[in-house]
Amino acid sequence: MGEERAADALPGDLTMTRRLWPLLLASAVGLLPFTVFSTYLVPIADESGSSVAAMGGLRGLGGLAALLVGTALAPLIDRVPREWAAAGGLGVLAVSTALGASGEYLLLVAFCLLVGAGTAVLNPALTAAAADRFGTGKAASRAATLVTATQSMTAMLAAPVIALPAVLWGWEGDLLAVSAVSLLLAVVLLARRAPSGTAADEEADGGGKLSYLASFKALAAMRGVVPLLLISLLRTAVFMGYLAYLAAYYDSRFHLDPGLFSLVWTLSGASFFVSNLCTGRLTNSARPGVRTEHLLVLGLLAALASVVGFYFTHWLPLALVLTSLHAASHAVVAACAVSLLVRRCGTLRGSALSINAAGMSLGVFVGAALGGVGLGLGGYPGVALVFGTLTAVALGAAFLVSRRSGGTDGGEGDGSSEAGTPDAV
Repeated sequence: MGEERAADALPGDLTMTRRLWPLLLASAVGLLPFTVFSTYLVPIADESGSSVAAMGGLRGLGGLAALLVGTALAPLIDRVPREWAAAGGLGVLAVSTALGASGEYLLLVAFCLLVGAGTAVLNPALTAAAADRFGTGKAASRAATLVTATQSMTAMLAAPVIALPAVLWGWEGDLLAVSAVSLLLAVVLLARRAPSGTAADEEADGGGKLSYLASFKALAAMRGVVPLLLISLLRTAVFMGYLAYLAAYYDSRFHLDPGLFSLVWTLSGASFFVSNLCTGRLTNSARPGVRTEHLLVLGLLAALASVVGFYFTHWLPLALVLTSLHAASHAVVAACAVSLLVRRCGTLRGSALSINAAGMSLGVFVGAALGGVGLGLGGYPGVALVFGTLTAVALGAAFLVSRRSGGTDGGEGDGSSEAGTPDAV
């Protein structure tokens, strides 16, 4: 009994945060370069002698680079220590932000490409490194969701945080500050290796023996992994496409000016952060009240209902409730997907998280493009149809994940019995 209680006892969030602080801080820093770029797009365009439209289009280069690099390097993340991979990503960010601070157009092109490539390595490496610190069970997946929760909090707070220093040193100073902090964190991570006996060491001994193509085949053979990756892609397409047209919707239907709409944006961001944090804690508690696979299905059902209902409401209070619910439901799905990938992929979790991040980069483009098609052909009902259909497909994939769970929660105990074991999909 004493051993069971010890096994059931998971570290608290504060304990995990104290052990993971460099990783959490690095995950926050990784979001800052493009936040600065988006926030100061107009003065950056003026400085480079380009138009706002042309400069804004460069942001897409980052997503393309993230998609290509994340997919190509996915198996390699399991062949080197996580901290080294993350330090390399931070090094690329440091170089790219220093180039971007010049304000030259060609260097800003390089900035967008390098930031996309750097974050494609940085984010999955940090998530996997956090999980490695706590083995292969629920503590590991909880640590991974702390990284994603930190990123969602940063996305919500980054704009005002970078705006205050920019008053003193401008957007160029912001980028140079990000460059300096990235270099410092890279040094810290290089000095911090996962202790011996962790998942990182197991990967060095076993996971690294797989050939490049065999790593992809092994991931495809793990039960439920392909549906989980599809869910992440579709979820991102729906949520990012929805966000792309959110301001236009509130302007055309409720006549909210940018000042008032910023409160709507804050509501959405806060809902996502709180839901992501709480879901990670709930699904990875010692004795959860609901299985992660079932919570994944519930989250997608809520996302489907909220996104369809949102585009048909003409009452502002209800629209605000649905905005909050939609963000919260996507946070539930995101936390469940990361938890299940970490538990099920074992020594290949770095590869899985890298492909997951690459799929999400693809989802950003798919969502904005299909949302625009729906809006152009059918107005907001057309948008509801497009995003509702994508969510319904993701819901079908979630039922596959639940059906193939084999009656467990993807590692109900410590996860060691199933992690990294390929099963037929």
